[in-house]
Amino acid sequence: MKLFLAKEEGKKSEAKETRMDFEKSSVSIKDDTEMADDDTAQNPESSRKLSSDSDSSDSEDEAEQTQQLRALESDLSTNPSNYDAHILYIKLLRRRGEIEKLREARENMNVLFPLTPAMWVEWAKDEASLLNDSDSESVEKLYERGISEYLSIPLWREYLNYVLQHDPKVCDSSVDGISKARNLFERAVTAAALHVAQGSQIWDAYTQFEQSILLTIDQSDIQAKENQVQRIRSIFHRQLSIPFANMKSTLLSYKAWEVEQGNSLDAESDNVDGISSHVASSYRKAEEMYNARAHLEEHITRQGISESERYQHFMSYLDFEKSFGDPARVQSLYERAITDFPVSSDLWLDYTRYLDKTLKAGNIVKDVYSRATRKCPWVGELWVRYLLCLEHGLASEKEISAAFEKSVQCTFSTLEEYLDLFLTRVDGLRRRLSSARGDDVLNYSLIRESFQQATDYLSPHLKNTDGLLRLHAYWACLELKLNNNLTAARGVWGSLLKTCGSMLEAWQGFIAMEIALGHINEARAIYKRCYSKRFSGTGSEDICHAWLRFEREFGTLDDLDHAVQKVMPRLEELQLFRLEQESKSLTEVTNQRERPLKKTASEKRKLGSIAIDEQSPAKRQKSTQNQKKLHEKENTRGLKLAEANDGEEKKGKVEEQVNEQLVKDTYSSKTRLYTDQCTAFASNLNIRAIDEDLKQFFSDVGGVTAIRILHDKFTGKSRGLAYVDFKDEEHLAAALAKNKQMLLGKKLSITRSNPKRGKRESGALTTSEHDSNQSGIEGSSASKESVEISKGSSVAPQVPHSRKHFESIQLKGKNTFAVPRNVKPLGWTTSKPGTKKEEDEKPKSNDEFRKMFMTS
Repeated sequence: MKLFLAKEEGKKSEAKETRMDFEKSSVSIKDDTEMADDDTAQNPESSRKLSSDSDSSDSEDEAEQTQQLRALESDLSTNPSNYDAHILYIKLLRRRGEIEKLREARENMNVLFPLTPAMWVEWAKDEASLLNDSDSESVEKLYERGISEYLSIPLWREYLNYVLQHDPKVCDSSVDGISKARNLFERAVTAAALHVAQGSQIWDAYTQFEQSILLTIDQSDIQAKENQVQRIRSIFHRQLSIPFANMKSTLLSYKAWEVEQGNSLDAESDNVDGISSHVASSYRKAEEMYNARAHLEEHITRQGISESERYQHFMSYLDFEKSFGDPARVQSLYERAITDFPVSSDLWLDYTRYLDKTLKAGNIVKDVYSRATRKCPWVGELWVRYLLCLEHGLASEKEISAAFEKSVQCTFSTLEEYLDLFLTRVDGLRRRLSSARGDDVLNYSLIRESFQQATDYLSPHLKNTDGLLRLHAYWACLELKLNNNLTAARGVWGSLLKTCGSMLEAWQGFIAMEIALGHINEARAIYKRCYSKRFSGTGSEDICHAWLRFEREFGTLDDLDHAVQKVMPRLEELQLFRLEQESKSLTEVTNQRERPLKKTASEKRKLGSIAIDEQSPAKRQKSTQNQKKLHEKENTRGLKLAEANDGEEKKGKVEEQVNEQLVKDTYSSKTRLYTDQCTAFASNLNIRAIDEDLKQFFSDVGGVTAIRILHDKFTGKSRGLAYVDFKDEEHLAAALAKNKQMLLGKKLSITRSNPKRGKRESGALTTSEHDSNQSGIEGSSASKESVEISKGSSVAPQVPHSRKHFESIQLKGKNTFAVPRNVKPLGWTTSKPGTKKEEDEKPKSNDEFRKMFMTS
């Protein structure tokens, strides 16, 4: 012991200097005053001026500090969570030497925030400087509080040094003192044994302490001396079996000590030759373990890296340790990590999850949860799992209740965290009440109080939400099962309906409880109360239909008739209301779109101008030329028909030429290819609908990648058809489920686009072919275009002047009284058979045709 104390003599002087921490300011002032006195003796003429300057400077500094302290006190009273304000306040109080306020400030800060190991050491040293060695117990308590929060090797060393230097029993080397010191060292090496970087410091201090004890043993007491030598040897062996950063230094120290004990070893060599085989084997294994972790230790201890980088290095190190499956090493590394990141909620959550999985329960896990909730009190999940941990550890109701009361005083980021906390508390009470444990006297009133507390707090914030419904449904269920009180259960539902009366699910839950209990009349009474209420969405219709189903299943014929008499007028009223709402929305949408789309009278007369303006100049010029030619051909159409005679029955094979010419003229601009691998085809679309309407219509489905509304090729007007591309089959299937739903007053027909039906032999469809040939409407689209041509629209596709052209054109529909026999539908090929209607129609003969024009 004397040897150990001699080695620590330098540290004693440092401790004595610490006693003067609170007197630094006064000493500084005193030194300044003495210097001023010396200057005054040498220069009496300036003495008065120097004295006045010193007094004024001190008074100004003191006044400034006082003002700053008042400002900090005011700030902390209104915002106690200001961490920086706490730090500055403690610093100023320590500088001024205001002991009582300093203690109070540190305690207040420690209630809200964890103190760093350096702050614990500073606090302990400040208290030690004010006490005698006989009053060291209060300082030791401060060190105990510090080591309970962190795994800090420097903090442990300060604690050990303080006990060895200031505890009278330890200093006197009494039996009780030595036993106390050894117990403290064992606790220290247990905590720091696996700290690869700094753990050997505790072991070295332990061996030095035991060596000092060896020197105090009388040389004549051979047995006691031998026992102490064996104790020191055992400590060395334990240390050599643990991977540390300076293992070779420890090996050399051990061999040198063995040489002092008379054993022949090569103390200068760092190999294991000469030592016992089991120690050598343990040392080699520990050395391999350290070499495997050396690079990871270097990463987490490197200076000059950011906090985020260090955190990631810790996570990588933890993954490495977990792969070996040693919980002690993993836990030690977690403790090192939280020392560097004490308020990292992600780290605490990860740490506690690991302990829950490996240790399940126990004082170690409970202690970690206690620290986690103090370091990160704003994380609701930590409190929830803390309560579960206490329940696993069979904690008393007093302890669990205290933890719960602390948790509800914290501020969480979401209301769901509060709800989860209340439900966890009720879950625990229910389980313990059901198990009827004898150590706690529990009754149902605790559950009811917890539910009432949750309702009072959450109801204003969770109105008409599933969370509040879940809380009340659980409450009503427990009132029935545990408390056997039907009146109380109905009261719970009644209180919920006062808050969430417009929530359909609340009424349905109440009705379901009554039906489950067989109370048919009570359930019917609830239906009568709520069927006329207005619920969101289709809830009003749903409750009406639910009442009818209820009467069919449980009621008499009179009950069903009565329900029908009540429900049917209500359903008609709701249907009328829906139609009015849809009409209003459609009118509003139409008005909004027509305002920006107004044209002047001259612009309206120019049909097709929109489609032309959107083209490039070169294409616009070509399109204009094509339209002029089409107008000329339209004007000469009657003359060519009049010149038809009986001999014009030759069937020229010009159909393919006409089709090719039409494709070249009307679809001259080729665009990108569409394969429609995952595309929905929508028909019966309102002509005023735009891309945004379809996007909104499929917003609940999602996954829309492109929308293509088909427009007339010449007028630019919508054709009421559209293609909607989706990113995958799942979204497409959901879109197809929306078939026959209303969009802008019309039921939208939605089918899957089938590109193979309209694909030609040449390959994939272009945009023009896509518009005419896809999704089962190819023929009808072409027919509509043919009808438009037959009606003499102002803009028609360009056709050749050949006389045979009229032999290859066939109009469809009812306006076929003046159609030659050889007219074919647009895009018709010889491989496409005609429909039955086409075969049944009998066009006029050539004679009738000629007579009709001649008479006109």
